[in-house]
Amino acid sequence: MDVIRKCALGYFLLFMAVIVICLIPAFIDQDGYVFGLFKLDLYDHTLHFASGVWAAIAGWRSRAASVQYFRIFGPLYFMDGVLGLITGSGYLDGGIFLYGPLDLDLMTRFFANLPHFGIGGGAALIGYWLAPRTA
Repeated sequence: MDVIRKCALGYFLLFMAVIVICLIPAFIDQDGYVFGLFKLDLYDHTLHFASGVWAAIAGWRSRAASVQYFRIFGPLYFMDGVLGLITGSGYLDGGIFLYGPLDLDLMTRFFANLPHFGIGGGAALIGYWLAPRTA
């Protein structure tokens, strides 16, 4: 199994860990915010689950499927973070459509979307930078 497929399986584990962490009461404050930054609902958990399953299937299937996953998923997830930084709501979980722009201070929007920048940016780097160099 090559490095790109291993990365896809790593993304599967990452998303499953996100789901588990966000369900542990020790990480949720009295207002229902995970790490005091954001509330995750069924839409968010479904998105994380689907993203992880997609990564697992791609990693299991082939290198080409894994590269395609990273090249599609990375920019989509990163841009969701950009929209979240600007409006406080993302589009992948339907937040911008369900709740509209949220009145959150800039630091909260930044830290709440930082995982999207890291995960999406990392996926794009894997798909567009690492994949051609490890072919």
